[in-house]
Amino acid sequence: MPPKVKFQKEEIIAAAVQITREKGISAVTAREVGAALGASSRPLFTYFDTVDELKREVYHYAKKLYQDYVKEGLTAEIPFLGVGQNYIRFAKEEPELYKYLFLNPPDGVKGSAMEGLKLSQALVRASLMRIYHMDEDTADKYFRDLWLVAYSMTTLIVTGECPYTDAEISALFTEFSVSICKAYKEIPGLPAGDFDKDAVFRKLIQD
Repeated sequence: MPPKVKFQKEEIIAAAVQITREKGISAVTAREVGAALGASSRPLFTYFDTVDELKREVYHYAKKLYQDYVKEGLTAEIPFLGVGQNYIRFAKEEPELYKYLFLNPPDGVKGSAMEGLKLSQALVRASLMRIYHMDEDTADKYFRDLWLVAYSMTTLIVTGECPYTDAEISALFTEFSVSICKAYKEIPGLPAGDFDKDAVFRKLIQD
């Protein structure tokens, strides 16, 4: 008669997630998971053939958690702003899961950061078009530009290199938001990349 399974699959995944939160995904090993459960490394292999399979479960957990942050941001009065704020909050509150999701995803997973961009972009597009009076293409490119700023900021945050306070981060995003919105609305052809950049720069310098 086979031995009774002491731990459920969900408990093993939860242990791996907690290890990732505390030490990073590289710390997820059969021995570490067993120790977290107060057991040997054997329970892991009841449900997973390899540790990499378990790490993929951690990745899916991080992805679902991030989506929950995005959904919460969408309930804000200005959904676009809410999503941006929650993106920053996710990086601050879950730095190791953020790194695994966006910076160092498991083998075979490509474009996690761009996938996050496309997901968020689709969710906030309608509110951007409505609030900022933009067409779909302009709204998408406006969000893309600010996403690149946010991605740079969150990377600084999760690597411990961010020198800015919350107030300074907010001010920085406001500066970029106003600048990009103004430029897209006042420079014909800019969102499509079809504009006379030399003429625009000459005018800026003269002014």
